[in-house]
Amino acid sequence: MEHANFVRRVSAAIGGREAGHWWRGTSQAVLRAAAATPAGAVLATQGHLLRLPDLLGTLAVEATVHHLDLLVGTEGPGPGALALTVSRRTLDGLLGAPCPCDWDDRTYLKKGTGREELTAEERSRLGPLGALIPLFS
Repeated sequence: MEHANFVRRVSAAIGGREAGHWWRGTSQAVLRAAAATPAGAVLATQGHLLRLPDLLGTLAVEATVHHLDLLVGTEGPGPGALALTVSRRTLDGLLGAPCPCDWDDRTYLKKGTGREELTAEERSRLGPLGALIPLFS
């Protein structure tokens, strides 16, 4: 939750419009780098080695989660269906199985990244998988 609060504070400090411009520039740079990367290449980032599709998926999930972070307390439009689908699949991959809870995509992202706490009932339903949540923050 602390990271989500940090994202909101930074966005408030620089203004939401500027935050969008910053992310747009970053995403365009990632896409240019992806186009120049040979198929099957392994990339090093933040101490991890990732194949290009995994890196792109990770960045898509990060952008989607931060989009949700910025919406807390607002009525703004949320992430699109494709972003939510990629994010759900990524969380399921980290979990090692499809999530057995009947959460919608937004709820799964919030709970799966620790932005919302699991209830006792949800932990019980998840069984041993509950110990893995948050999957990342």
